[in-house]
Amino acid sequence: MKTVQYSIMIAADRKTVWNTMLEDKTYREWTKEFAESSHYEGSWKQGSEIRFLAMDDKGNLGGMFSRIKQNIEHQFISIEHLGMIANGVVDTTSEQARKWASSFENYTFTEKGGKTELKVDMQVEDEYQQMFDEMWPKALTALKRICER
Repeated sequence: MKTVQYSIMIAADRKTVWNTMLEDKTYREWTKEFAESSHYEGSWKQGSEIRFLAMDDKGNLGGMFSRIKQNIEHQFISIEHLGMIANGVVDTTSEQARKWASSFENYTFTEKGGKTELKVDMQVEDEYQQMFDEMWPKALTALKRICER
């Protein structure tokens, strides 16, 4: 597993970017770049379980089962992935789920002159890097558009 990084500069303060990224309504809007029905269930509070969900092509609910490892409001959030969700059921034991177990996805918000640099650091297996290299820039551009409107 290796760490990949994506970043974008957004013409908004750190609090605005944080709130826009994590609030349910706007989260659903910018994460459409990953999956049309993308959403989460749970809390961004440190220590909380959270599920990142979407319907697949066959109408089955799938996604990631995770925990918020660290949350420093308006500055940093760390997500520890614990497993996958297939057909609405949490899976932490299959080979596919174990590939993601204990991987991290971190967001760092740094304010610079009234703008915010958002960095995403994500641990991925080689087989998924190309997919994320295509999706993350589109998702971050969508987030930027929402924050700046």
